[in-house]
Order: sequence, then structure tokens, then C-alpha cells
Amino acid sequence: MVFADLKEADITAALAACSADGSFEYKGFFAKCGLAGKSSDDIKKAFAVIDQDNSGFIEEDELKLFLQNFSAGARALTDAETKAFLNAGDSDGDGKIGVDEFAALVKA
Repeated sequence: MVFADLKEADITAALAACSADGSFEYKGFFAKCGLAGKSSDDIKKAFAVIDQDNSGFIEEDELKLFLQNFSAGARALTDAETKAFLNAGDSDGDGKIGVDEFAALVKA
């Protein structure tokens, strides 16, 4: 498991809650999977996993596959969900989410 410090049951419940297209809501997901309660270091580690290309940012294509970081069989986010997630996290308007923006999003 990539996020070894998160409980498998919590991840499964979080993924089940957003299994239907259009049902993903980042605040609820972060709370259900347990990431919202983790330390800044743990959140930075999660960011590093989601930042697949190691660019230092999470771009739209990486956000689309966000759920698959928690379980390989998870669905991709819809275009609308991806854009809403990006808009929520991109506080400086550069079209991507940096580590500090991600941490703020997780703790929101």
C-alpha cells in the first residue's frame, strides 16, 4: 500500500463513498481516508506520491488519476471533478497545485 500509515478500511470506505461519477468531494475524501488528520510530513509524503512526474506540482492529468494512488482499481475523476479539485487547490492561479496548496487543501 502506498499510503501505509492510512488504514485500509478507511481508504476502502473513502473510495466507496465516491465510486459513482460526479460523487467525489475532496474534503469528505480526505476526512474519510484519514489523510486530513495526518502530520504535515505525512501530507508531504502523500503529495510526493500523487506528483507522479516529480515536477513539484500536481497537474490536471495527475489529479484526474488521483483516486488510483489509493487503489489501482479506483476510477478516474470526471473532467468536472478534476477541474473543481484543481480550482479548489490552485490558490495562486498557475494551473497546478504545489505542496503548500495541497497541504492547505487536505486540512481545509
